[in-house]
Amino acid sequence: MSGRVLVVDDNKVIRQLIRVNLELEGFEVVTAADGAECLEIVHQVRPDVITLDLVMPRLNGLHTASRLRSDARTSHVPVAIVSGCTRSEVEVGWVAGVDAFLAKPFDPAELVQLVWRLLRDGTRGTGVEGAPGGAEPVVGPTG
Repeated sequence: MSGRVLVVDDNKVIRQLIRVNLELEGFEVVTAADGAECLEIVHQVRPDVITLDLVMPRLNGLHTASRLRSDARTSHVPVAIVSGCTRSEVEVGWVAGVDAFLAKPFDPAELVQLVWRLLRDGTRGTGVEGAPGGAEPVVGPTG
């Protein structure tokens, strides 16, 4: 089983790091440099999972997640924030419909495990109990 992942980060090095680690696991990876580009291409790409950075030009990760959730065509796609996050940003992320968080710097194995889990779980709301909306708790140093 493999899937298509849309990786959204304004840092080219981070995009490539995520791309390489996911491609080594058999994922097809498409990248975007910010939230606005993500929204421009998401309907053509039709990803199975989306990873978003928080701080990006034009449209940040939380606003992008919210826009993805409000569109019936993308509302079911699991979204993970891969970024340094404050506790308040995590709380806002849950409200925006984010399914999981992975703190930077991250272990590539944790990233791969997170994407596999989101792909396996499929639609939103199938995560761990106790987290808002059925979403996965924060992974990494911020949680």
